[in-house]
Amino acid sequence: MGVHVIKMPDLGEGITEVELVAWRVKPGDRVAEDQVLADVMTDKATVEIPSPVVGQVLALGGEVGQVLAVGAELIRIEVAGSATPDAAASMPVVPAPAPASTPTPTSIPISIPDASAVPSPSADKPIASPAVRRRAWELGIDLQQVAASGAGGRILQADLEAHVAAHGTAPPAVARSTGLVQRNDEEKVPVVGLRRRIAQKMQESKRRIPHFTYVEEVDVTELEVLRARLNAQWGAQRGHLTLLPLLVRAVVLAVREFPQVNARFDDEAGVVTRHGAVHLGIATQTGAGLMVPVLRHAEASDLWASAAEIARLAAVARAGKATRDELTGSTLTLTSLGALGGIVSTPVINYPEVAIVGVNRIVERPVMRGGAVVARQMMNLSSSFDHRVVDGQVAAGFVQAVRRYLEAPAMLFVA
Repeated sequence: MGVHVIKMPDLGEGITEVELVAWRVKPGDRVAEDQVLADVMTDKATVEIPSPVVGQVLALGGEVGQVLAVGAELIRIEVAGSATPDAAASMPVVPAPAPASTPTPTSIPISIPDASAVPSPSADKPIASPAVRRRAWELGIDLQQVAASGAGGRILQADLEAHVAAHGTAPPAVARSTGLVQRNDEEKVPVVGLRRRIAQKMQESKRRIPHFTYVEEVDVTELEVLRARLNAQWGAQRGHLTLLPLLVRAVVLAVREFPQVNARFDDEAGVVTRHGAVHLGIATQTGAGLMVPVLRHAEASDLWASAAEIARLAAVARAGKATRDELTGSTLTLTSLGALGGIVSTPVINYPEVAIVGVNRIVERPVMRGGAVVARQMMNLSSSFDHRVVDGQVAAGFVQAVRRYLEAPAMLFVA
């Protein structure tokens, strides 16, 4: 028998270290060739590390959340034959799908409790004498939670006292009046993987950028009428339009007037780069956390092309299959919580950009128009700017330009 040492492979693109986000095996597990051993993360891309050999896991080279350098020992596997000191060079890696929750190991040890400690089934009424029931009521204890030791699953006074000794009692007044009991349980959730990257990115952005937020009210009644007509006439052939492609078009047109907001600021070099191309980041919520896939060259896409690409990017992001290129290089970001968008928000700028446009939900409200009160579809734009390089007047002018295009949607097609 020999020991096969697998080291962290070079993932390319100048990556020198990765974060270990999940183990798929544990010491003692048998592994097959090409079986996934671990998930690692670089930037916002998760990568699966498969096994090049058949054998038994001897030791793991790190803990979840630990940062490993390229070439560091990842795992040791006992194999038939002679020892192999380094398996990093020949080991393939593949992108990993984003899990809905933290991946679990391939096998999980199961502990079987002693039969005397198993609580009565919650689906059945607990078996207990009137005296035991009264005592439980006085103590604020749910008999469903008491382990029974009597014949046929009967709860005895001794079982009740043992439960009190182990778990205490609920405040009698509260328990008798509401049936509620105090909870003192806690859950510690490690901040690893994409969740850690998001935290680091938000912290860096707030630390480095002096944010200010400008909120503008927009009447989108005519825009929604137009969208409904476009979908009725062209939806079957070209695809359904949401509000987002129309917002993208309005932002692109407003950028022509205010190129200062479509920029990235290298604050260490003291250089602002204004971009002619509008590479629009679309903030997308996924099961693993917030991701920002990039709609490239939004200035050159019509409504349906933008809609199709936004849908594709959202799908690959949520499936954990977005590439590095699809998640980097944005020049301006658009964020929306859709129906959950609230009235006002204060979005955090996607560093090193200098602006982010936040979309709040549409609500029908009474509005004064021509001296009469009428119902209109209203929406707020809550947008944040880097005050080091974007003045308040510029920010207000940009958002009001977006508003003009949305309130007179015919201008989206002639500007």
